[in-house]
Amino acid sequence: MDQRFALLVKAVKDYAIYLLDPEGHVASWNAGAERFKGYTADEIIGQHFSRFYTEEDRQAGEPARALHIAESEGKYDIEGWRMRKDGTRFRASVLIDPIRDDAGRLIGFAKVTRDLTERWLAQQEVERAREAMAQAQKMEAVGRLTGGVAHDFNNLLTIIRSSVDLLRRPGLDPAKHDRYIDAIADTADRAAALTAQLLAFARRQPLKPEVFDIAERLAAMRPIIETSTGPAIRLTIEAAAPALVYADFNQFETALLNLVVNARDAMPAGGGLRVACRPADGVPAVRGHGAASGRFAAVTVTDEGGGIDPQTMRHIFEPFFTTKGLHKGTGLGLSQVHGFAKQSGGEIDVDSAIGQGTTFTLFLPLADGGLAQRAARRKRPDANPGTRRILLVEDNEAVGAFARELFEEMGQIVTWVQNGEAAVALLEVAAAKFDLIFTDVIMPGMSGLDLARLATERWPQIRVVLTSGYSDALAEDGDHGFDFVRKPYSVEGIVAVLGNTPDTAHPAAARDIEAI
Repeated sequence: MDQRFALLVKAVKDYAIYLLDPEGHVASWNAGAERFKGYTADEIIGQHFSRFYTEEDRQAGEPARALHIAESEGKYDIEGWRMRKDGTRFRASVLIDPIRDDAGRLIGFAKVTRDLTERWLAQQEVERAREAMAQAQKMEAVGRLTGGVAHDFNNLLTIIRSSVDLLRRPGLDPAKHDRYIDAIADTADRAAALTAQLLAFARRQPLKPEVFDIAERLAAMRPIIETSTGPAIRLTIEAAAPALVYADFNQFETALLNLVVNARDAMPAGGGLRVACRPADGVPAVRGHGAASGRFAAVTVTDEGGGIDPQTMRHIFEPFFTTKGLHKGTGLGLSQVHGFAKQSGGEIDVDSAIGQGTTFTLFLPLADGGLAQRAARRKRPDANPGTRRILLVEDNEAVGAFARELFEEMGQIVTWVQNGEAAVALLEVAAAKFDLIFTDVIMPGMSGLDLARLATERWPQIRVVLTSGYSDALAEDGDHGFDFVRKPYSVEGIVAVLGNTPDTAHPAAARDIEAI
């Protein structure tokens, strides 16, 4: 029987099966080993099996490590590169088992190797094809994103440019003058909102989270929801129990209105729209993402429309993807909701069936007790902020000059420097002359965030306000406890931040004040 088994092993050609002595010298050789590795039995028996390893593996001590693992753990199983007699490499699946006698003494090793080169090359080809497809899809999405941004911003710039040209015409009627000024202001707001939606989709929007009650906000938003949907929609709002969440208040309202408007558009002939809020223990697995545990508020928006087909469902959260007609929407609404949810530590889910309507569910994390207490300590803006001595830190010359003029027009005393290092140098000799530091975040050298931390540590009596249109640091970790004003800021926004007066009994409360 043993002789027949030895003959069987020797004849196998698809696997290299051979024995090693305890030190790793080859003690037997079969047809598969000769086929894979190129050595005859006479050439290899008695030689050390390390010659099958690559030079880098030998230098790293891999052959000895393989035998040690097989002896101590009972098996060594790995996939890697091995060497043929002619010096070429092949991809191999290697299994080494220890062989012991009846007394348990190690007498050698059984080694089985399989050539996986063809399979490995096929897998690499599949992976390259997959990567090429993913790259093509990415470029298609980038193209759609770029085209959408260019289209929308060119429309906005057309209004601004034309309004400026008309304002320059001599003898312009005062009523038209005011109308063109309003057009510029409204268009700038729309451009800022478009940028905010793009950043929200990319999860790069600097959020200003705060504690608020969703049930309370849904009740307060009923009039604007009814106005947005129109009389043909039967609105039901169900959110009696308080649901305190920690999220960006303004982004939440924008996300909810985006969902409501989509629901309205899904029911052109009218129908029922239900907005509800309920507690949820965790978030289900959504679009390939794993489930998440925790306490969440689940805000659902359910319509009685025609539903969403599976092909469309795969693209609904992509930016500028829209099924609406020309000039009926930018295609950014659901991408904003998706980005806001993910950046807030939540999720957005959708359930739809053709002819049965659609339900979107926005999950947001519930606030803990400490956050709720922090929110209660915040003070409201002072309507008459008075005069502040402001250190303005802005590296962009055009923005800095405009911001200085804006503050001065509001009766503030302003000193403008163009980088964080200059601000520190000035504070070291004249910190007593400033009440407030208003600093951009993204600057060459010392960032505004680094300046804010240093100033808070060395000159805690000076309040610090950050401003930025976009910052990785703010997008990833929030405002770091400092007041924050988003660019582009307005006169009303500056008035609001100047009117926030810290509680002098609690100096650290300056970092808790709500910004615009």
